[in-house]
Amino acid sequence: MITKSFIFITLCVFIYSFTKIKSDNPNHFPEPYLPEYNQLSEARIKLGEKLFFDPILSRDSTISCSTCHNPAYAFTDRKEKALGIKGSMVNRNTPTLTNVAYNNSFMLDGVNPSLENQAIVPFHEKNEFDLHILIAADRLLNDSDYVDLSIRAYNENPSPFVITSALASFQRTLISGNSKYDKHITKNVDLSELEAKGKDLFFNKLHCTECHSGFNFTNYSLTNNGLYEVYPDSGRIRLTGNQKDKGVFKVPTLRNIEITYPYMHDGSIKSLENVIHHYMSGGKNHANKHEILKPFILNNYEVKSLISFLKTLTDTSFINLYSSK
Repeated sequence: MITKSFIFITLCVFIYSFTKIKSDNPNHFPEPYLPEYNQLSEARIKLGEKLFFDPILSRDSTISCSTCHNPAYAFTDRKEKALGIKGSMVNRNTPTLTNVAYNNSFMLDGVNPSLENQAIVPFHEKNEFDLHILIAADRLLNDSDYVDLSIRAYNENPSPFVITSALASFQRTLISGNSKYDKHITKNVDLSELEAKGKDLFFNKLHCTECHSGFNFTNYSLTNNGLYEVYPDSGRIRLTGNQKDKGVFKVPTLRNIEITYPYMHDGSIKSLENVIHHYMSGGKNHANKHEILKPFILNNYEVKSLISFLKTLTDTSFINLYSSK
């Protein structure tokens, strides 16, 4: 269920002034942007990282952001649907935080306009942290380490602003661009015959880049991919009330897709092979289904080669970055 707090928060749209991050992003990536009031600093990133892995932010101090966004799984949890405090089930699959700095909207239906705004949501969801963010801030005020980090980062004591801003700052550092595919396009590392065949299918015959385009393999749009004839989760329509948004969800990045299973907004497809078969079928009939989705045929070798190419998007250095956490 969507709480009143959630609805209030997500309907608050802010106008931001954006400025470039000074970062060590891959040379073949553009520079991401961030709100002018929350530019990156070592102190802000350090505070955000500590908060991200600390269960103090949940009501019973049993789960943290990293419970669902596990670094070892490219910041997902490999569950069909996420579990909050006391094993409460969230109604959607956990999205990856891979390259989240580049997103122009947040949550699976694009309901939130910024990382800072999105960071509030888990606190007020009964089946996630279930802890008012003001109470979370009070907890941090009683921890001298957090008070010190907060003052260093934002020149003020822990507050909802500090918590959400620091979490956003840390997440903006989660950049993945060192996969085999990246080395192929920047250092001429050869792909195998199977991977090369899959690459050709992806970029040419199958027109996958209609949605999964650019350096991050997403066009950041929201669309209906024909997963159901009748959607148990209505998607973006809950925000807009527009019938054209029924069953509409964000197009995800394909980076690290090998390890972020199960797939789709509800975790209903367990393997890449089954995802491909879904698209081969053309998807289920739905009034809002993307017009590009039509049935097509691949033989077993082509399916295998496409999967092999998608696996070249796995960035092991990114996955292992916080392996000790």
